[in-house]
Amino acid sequence: MQNTASPGIFTLQFWLLGTSSFLFSSSFNMLIPELPSYLSAMGGAEYKGFIIGLFTLTAGISRPFSGRLTDRVGRVPVMAFGSLVCFICGFLYPVFTTVMPFLLLRLVHGFSTGFKPTGTAAYIADIIPAHRRGEAMGIHGMCMGVGSAFGPAIGSMISQSFSINALFYTSSLFALMSIVILFNMKETLVEKERLSVKAFQITWRDIFEPDVFSPAFVTFLAYFGFGAVATLSPDFSEHLGLANRGIYFMVFTLFSILIRFVAGKLSDRKGRIPVTIAGCSILIISMIITGYADSVFLFVTGAAFFGISMGILSPVLSAWTVDLSNDHNRGRAIASMYISLEAGIGIGAFLSAAIFANKIENLPLVFMIMAAFAAAALIYTIVLYRYKRRASRVI
Repeated sequence: MQNTASPGIFTLQFWLLGTSSFLFSSSFNMLIPELPSYLSAMGGAEYKGFIIGLFTLTAGISRPFSGRLTDRVGRVPVMAFGSLVCFICGFLYPVFTTVMPFLLLRLVHGFSTGFKPTGTAAYIADIIPAHRRGEAMGIHGMCMGVGSAFGPAIGSMISQSFSINALFYTSSLFALMSIVILFNMKETLVEKERLSVKAFQITWRDIFEPDVFSPAFVTFLAYFGFGAVATLSPDFSEHLGLANRGIYFMVFTLFSILIRFVAGKLSDRKGRIPVTIAGCSILIISMIITGYADSVFLFVTGAAFFGISMGILSPVLSAWTVDLSNDHNRGRAIASMYISLEAGIGIGAFLSAAIFANKIENLPLVFMIMAAFAAAALIYTIVLYRYKRRASRVI
């Protein structure tokens, strides 16, 4: 059980959480545009799909543990551990300078997003009234989004102006600042347990919460495209002559930020499923435009549509998940949604890299397949919406 929330959402705790999430998001996202070329320089060009794939694999595996610990030990310790992983990994990248150790470190780095977002979403649900949950998720997503937007652009600038090692150390600095803020936040879980071996003993029930199957399934299908974009947009950028490989990420996230607040608030009024349908539709369009981009203008346009789609889906799917959870299984429910998210990103990364095979002419095929997964999410959501409408009329 957690503390009761105040009627407002613009509290000090909320903004501290948002600032911490901005720093955390910046920390690991600033590395993404530079890692493919960094790995290629080591002689591991064929392992590009592993950069995102391994990261999300560990994140997904750790979700049941982070969900269980969030519900038992507390929200703040789980968030702090996630940021701590980023802090440590930033110092280890300059040490692990061959392919296999580098890939191992990417595997470890994934624990960061396996823990921090789970505790964060549960914390938001604790302090925000249910009728403003979508709005709050949207605003918090804007904080994450700013980090996702400027992190890659800043990362490329630091790497090009100074060195790749300077980028790694900057990533650690941002993670450290995120941790400092978290230790000044009030824990919202009242009935806490001490950290023990028992807290890590997960069951099948801890791995997936059946109550949130629908938003988790849509999340899984929708985030295949994210895995493809994170893996291939740096190569796509180079092909089109964009020196700063973080431009696609910056445009995508800026548009994501602009739409998040509106999308979350609209879902509070109109419902999660109708807004999810809109997000999936725009996601399909973004994949098609990106796949067939033969100019910087079309490439950036694809990034804008992709940002709008993710800006809609991210807060709405999170709010939908929390709606279907209760006080005692909130961490597990959120972890289940994130497991689906990481699985979608990871499989999308591996699949897109395999199909791409370092051949530019394969890019349209990659993104058409990603569009097909988004279409599957759209069809499922439409069928679910019609079923619920018919059921409500019968009742």
